[in-house]
Amino acid sequence: MRVLLTEDNQELARSIKHYFKDNGHAIDWVDSAEKAATILHHDDFDVLILDVNLPGKSGFELLSTLRSNKNALPVLILTARADIDDRVSALDLGADDYLVKPFDLRELAARCRALVRRERGKSDNEILCGNLAFNSATKIVKVDGEVIDMRPREVQMLELFITHLDRMLTKDDIANRLYNFDEAYTPNAIEQTLTRLRKHLQGSSVLIKTVRGMGYLAHVDD
Repeated sequence: MRVLLTEDNQELARSIKHYFKDNGHAIDWVDSAEKAATILHHDDFDVLILDVNLPGKSGFELLSTLRSNKNALPVLILTARADIDDRVSALDLGADDYLVKPFDLRELAARCRALVRRERGKSDNEILCGNLAFNSATKIVKVDGEVIDMRPREVQMLELFITHLDRMLTKDDIANRLYNFDEAYTPNAIEQTLTRLRKHLQGSSVLIKTVRGMGYLAHVDD
């Protein structure tokens, strides 16, 4: 799951960012609606966590712009406003969920996972691909019922591939979903992670094919 956090409270933003990273999610942080709009114009995310009270344009203004541009990105509104009118306004503008500060980081992450599941047409956290089972909440990977021990980056890559089955992914696509803006990476690092992931997937139904000159494609071999 790749997340864009738009929050001007630095202490809160750092806490959210560290929690999501520690739980295997790529998350980028900006402190204004203007910066978020620029990033969203060029990059894809799975969910936007959006504060309402921001310097310059408000979160509501950014949300309204996104929806008027037919951008269906799942949006979770964060705000200190607990009034029912504010919640109604957020939902009517096109927000998918609403969380009032203060909140528990575990609930925030769970709500984001729920939004991503809804976007993908899933009702629970488990993704089944033949004899491979992946839980997007616990990050546990099983093949034929046995737990496969993977590094966090390998788990992130696996989740990306199995949520984009039979779709071509370039190295840039993979990098954009796995790495934050402040993380350095090289094409070689992606290849090394992919090599390790393929070894873990030996004996599973998930095959990751290399399409020369184009990228990679994951397929479930039934």
